[in-house]
Amino acid sequence: MASLERLTLEDEEQEWLDLARVWIKGHFASNPDASYESIDGKLAVVRANLAQDWVGPEDTWKLQSLGIALGDALAQDLSLDWVTVDDEYGRQPALHWPGTGILCFPLTMISCRVEEGEAIDIDTMYEMTRQRLNRIAFAGDVD
Repeated sequence: MASLERLTLEDEEQEWLDLARVWIKGHFASNPDASYESIDGKLAVVRANLAQDWVGPEDTWKLQSLGIALGDALAQDLSLDWVTVDDEYGRQPALHWPGTGILCFPLTMISCRVEEGEAIDIDTMYEMTRQRLNRIAFAGDVD
């Protein structure tokens, strides 16, 4: 098993996440901060982008931004923290379940599938990920 290290987000990494959120919130016609505040608001902007084909397989940064919105919804719902993971693939943002070794990498959950031409039902993806994280966390065998 590869070793990895969980680190606090550095300022540049936090700025990158925040910049992605600015782009995401720009899709709301009014009150972008308030509209993005709820879990449904976060998922709604992802749902609209995917349904309207506003982003394509070549739009990696935008697809990863949608992954950040998905991650923000999961973080809000499950009290997860954004961290940086440093492993053999480099540094990348991830969600961490505090007090455990559980990590989730939402940035690429959407982009990988869109780049492969797969259809995405964001509500199903969200719910399945949420349920899986809960199952892992409460299985009793997680460090």
